[in-house]
Amino acid sequence: MTADPFKLAMARLAIAAALGATIPAALGATIPAALCATIPAALCAAITAPALAAGKYPSGVVTLVTHSSPGGGSDVFLREMLPHLQAHLGGTLIVQNIQGGSGAKAVAITASAPPDGTMLYATTPTYIYTSLLSHPAATYKDLEPLVNVFYDPEVVYTAADSAFPDLASVIAHAREARGKWGAANPASLERQALEQIKQKTGVNASIVTFEGGGDMLINVLNHGLDIGVGEVEEIRAQLDAGKIRLLAVLGDKRLDQFPDLKTAREQGVDVAVVKFRGLAGPKNTPPEVIAAWEEAIPKLLADPAYEKVYLENNLQPGFMNHADYIRFIDGFGSDTTAFLRKSGVIK
Repeated sequence: MTADPFKLAMARLAIAAALGATIPAALGATIPAALCATIPAALCAAITAPALAAGKYPSGVVTLVTHSSPGGGSDVFLREMLPHLQAHLGGTLIVQNIQGGSGAKAVAITASAPPDGTMLYATTPTYIYTSLLSHPAATYKDLEPLVNVFYDPEVVYTAADSAFPDLASVIAHAREARGKWGAANPASLERQALEQIKQKTGVNASIVTFEGGGDMLINVLNHGLDIGVGEVEEIRAQLDAGKIRLLAVLGDKRLDQFPDLKTAREQGVDVAVVKFRGLAGPKNTPPEVIAAWEEAIPKLLADPAYEKVYLENNLQPGFMNHADYIRFIDGFGSDTTAFLRKSGVIK
């Protein structure tokens, strides 16, 4: 990246003054988004680029942001991945939970961060649903898709001591007494899955939404909800403890770890959804940052120690490079827009 040396020097002085820091310290600092907004984007990117110019990315701290609450699906995904990823990417990797607005706050903060690879966002379908169903400050189109890592099948679950031995009994109860079903976020793939189940079965269950899968799980365990929808990894501890019972897979095939668990389609409910897990950064993320992730993720997925972890959590490897991930996200956004319009949710 190139910039006029004089303008670059003046911008550095201005930021140093605004930070109240000495110039050398300011040059190595992460520039606050509000300050970046006061100077041309190219200059801001150039100022934050010394870590790239000085050596291989990453040379400092990389913050992976999730909208998920602690214990939620994205939170668990990142925290289990990071110790293994560190060996293949380098740098210092940390997780930051930024909740609010069904992901809108996390997307807005990531989109306004310096485009130097130091702040990335853990993508799921939620960030597309939130973009389409509300009017957030930044949408999924304001982020740069970097790579996809996994597909994460969704399951329907209930408390082990509930009155629901299978999906049919849940539907029957909803038909007689409406019932309460849980989704992790107001605008999410899980919410769409439940809406589709209602549509396919003709019931009118009440759908209760949360700011993360961890909060929803608690309400299933205490019988505040008949069922919840989530990923195996976010309910693993309670599942292993015998507190949770799985009722159906909301995908095209059964899970290797639970071969006896039928899909919803096998139980007469024609609903299947696809949940992806990847990473995105601010627009204009440098090619060398993208290349580092494209190189690291295949190595991570082939790492025997991590493979054991993610297969136990029923995560399915789904690496997509930058170019393929852009096309995938664009297609997912278009398909979801069409579904929401057809359903009358948006115009």
